Amino acid sequence: MRRLNEAGERVSTARHDPRIRSHAQSTTAEGAPRLAFLIVVLSVFFVCLGAVATALLPRASAEDPTTPTHPLPKTYPLERSDAEWRKLLTKEQYEVLRAHGTERAFSGKLWDDHARAVFVCAACGNVLFRSETKFDSGTGWPSFWQPVDPTHIETVTDSSDGMVRSEVRCARCGGHLGHVFDDGPKPTGLRYCINSAALASLPPPGK
Repeated sequence: MRRLNEAGERVSTARHDPRIRSHAQSTTAEGAPRLAFLIVVLSVFFVCLGAVATALLPRASAEDPTTPTHPLPKTYPLERSDAEWRKLLTKEQYEVLRAHGTERAFSGKLWDDHARAVFVCAACGNVLFRSETKFDSGTGWPSFWQPVDPTHIETVTDSSDGMVRSEVRCARCGGHLGHVFDDGPKPTGLRYCINSAALASLPPPGK
């Protein structure tokens, strides 16, 4: 409401009317708890949203088929294009050596082979293991406790499939061979668990 003052100007009567002042104070008092509640709800919502985003984003990245699971971090002495590897290797060899696959246990041709031999990389012929260091691990994959020469292979951290392992690669072409574990026999205590498809068996020298 407005009234005229002594000068004939209109002024508000809100500050002079106790009923209006009481209503305004009551409205303010009722709105304060609502505003505080709304702020709390929004804060909790954004905290939960951030936690959900943190949990889901890494999983989405890991499952993204366009992201290589086992990228090759460097170049190797022997480099070929993917098309060339596909022509040179069998489907099974390519799946293991280039796509980092794993053959089924007890399915490879070398896991139960006890003949004297030298085992080379099936992709490039790099000499990797000898039959003298091959042993029966009971796992269904060819197992060795020592390579021919440590510089002929390399190990890299493999965090795929929800676990952390040491991947074994051919140091000449970068082909995936298998993994190495610390549950092997003496004298090294290591078990190089290698895919049969990644190896070629050759007669030892002089035989």
